[in-house]
Amino acid sequence: MVNDRTRNFTHVRSLHPPVLGCLSFGAASPGLADRRKVPLAAMTFQPQTILLTVFAVLMAAAAFEDFRRLTIPNLVPAALCLLWPAYALATAPSLYDVLTAAGCGLAVFLVGAVMFARGWLGGGDVKLLAAVTLWAGPAGTPTLLVTTSVLGGVMALFLLMPFGSQLAASARLMLGQIPLDHQIGSGVPVPYGIAIAGAALIVILPPLFG
Repeated sequence: MVNDRTRNFTHVRSLHPPVLGCLSFGAASPGLADRRKVPLAAMTFQPQTILLTVFAVLMAAAAFEDFRRLTIPNLVPAALCLLWPAYALATAPSLYDVLTAAGCGLAVFLVGAVMFARGWLGGGDVKLLAAVTLWAGPAGTPTLLVTTSVLGGVMALFLLMPFGSQLAASARLMLGQIPLDHQIGSGVPVPYGIAIAGAALIVILPPLFG
């Protein structure tokens, strides 16, 4: 008499080898999030490491220039957009991920353009946020936008305080006086690029490094 365990084992062995291969592949195949989490030791000379390093440098440059001159150079979002296809290939997403990331970036840019037209956001901030959204992807876009809003609000409240505004003015004088056109007709200048860069580093870098 054959017990149930023996019968099940015989049934599994009777399966066609390609079927077993597909079953084992499906069980061991990692998702996109798992593929993007690469150990630091294994990422030493990988393209993804280089691209993320360049991304961090561009974020630091955008934050520094926006604080010093209240202007984000067009070179920064342009470089992010040009490097994003290589980053997408390095992280090996699906075509759906690529298209949805592009859609998120376009949606953020269009909404930001409306905010720019109403004077609520700077043009450089809109372009930087849209470019960063490409890197965040559809999964990271909501967190990116919320984190940017929180950091921007905290920074605005700090600059509204006399101590904060004086500290920022003193730091700008040490780095180089901001142009005159930023001083005329403006209240408290808020370098929102700092909030965007900080949120981008918080949202994009940690998950990729596991």
